[in-house]
Amino acid sequence: MSVSALDTVAVAGLVRDATAAPSMHNAQPWRFHFVRSSRTFRLYADLARAMPYADPTTRGLHIGCGAALLNLRVAAVHAGLLPVTTLLPAAGPPDLVATVRIDESASSGTPADELAPLYPAIRDRHTSRCPFTNRRIPDEVRRALGEAARREDAVLTFLAGAHLQTVLDLVRDAEGYVHMDADREAELERWTRRATAGSPPDGVPDYAFGPLKRGGSAPARDFAGRVPVKGRGRADFEETPQIALLSTAADEPADWLRAGQALERVLLTATRHGLSSSFATQPLEWPEFRWVLRDPLSGTGEAQMVMRLGYGPAGSPTPRRPVPDVLTIED
Repeated sequence: MSVSALDTVAVAGLVRDATAAPSMHNAQPWRFHFVRSSRTFRLYADLARAMPYADPTTRGLHIGCGAALLNLRVAAVHAGLLPVTTLLPAAGPPDLVATVRIDESASSGTPADELAPLYPAIRDRHTSRCPFTNRRIPDEVRRALGEAARREDAVLTFLAGAHLQTVLDLVRDAEGYVHMDADREAELERWTRRATAGSPPDGVPDYAFGPLKRGGSAPARDFAGRVPVKGRGRADFEETPQIALLSTAADEPADWLRAGQALERVLLTATRHGLSSSFATQPLEWPEFRWVLRDPLSGTGEAQMVMRLGYGPAGSPTPRRPVPDVLTIED
């Protein structure tokens, strides 16, 4: 596709791919504005979708926007275009988190071309809160996931031993604290959907909750909270969940956007390798827990995401806001 062929249909297609990204509680906290004259997408944080209790700094919101930004880059490269990205433009308003100027792809073999093979995974990637098998992720796949994070200026570490058990304990404890906090529980319920005709096109529908774990808490968030879901079954989960920690060197808004891009690049790479994924963000929502997630040996890096990866059901697609709701175009 040439830049001159970026008509309304093509622009909408790129945004549709971008919005397939994951976001905290599937809130989809983004807005896109395309300026034809400069061939530039402006990505805005939709602060009306912020979560003041679980995400008071908007760190999680920025990570979701970063994930959508990575998808936009992948989709553009897949279309033969070159996305030139700027994070947090200095002259922009506070909610402008990135711009992406679309140029002609000058030649093959550029670093951006490495994104193109990830494109099919954009539609195949879905969060899975179902049990995974006990099959270990091979070392070469773990290295590929680590390299995906590194290319977006982040670090991915698979946890083991006492560190892994500490993180699993934190996930369990943090979820329990959420259910004891009336404000946080109400905020969580706001983004929980009973899947019916006419349900809002955001939030987490009940069909995506996954089963309850027999004898304890599962290594994924239970969006049902204290409200029973009719017909929801129980299942045995993997004996030792394969948990990976995504971290960045610093902890500013630009780092959160980089973390979001790294997160989505890791998830798309994992999907290409036949892996399923889910998140365990509960400890990240409590400052007193978040620092404990760090590597106990190095003590460095800022924890941005806790991921569960493995072999199992791919998960079900969750609803997305219609493109006209999140995209505006000007000449």
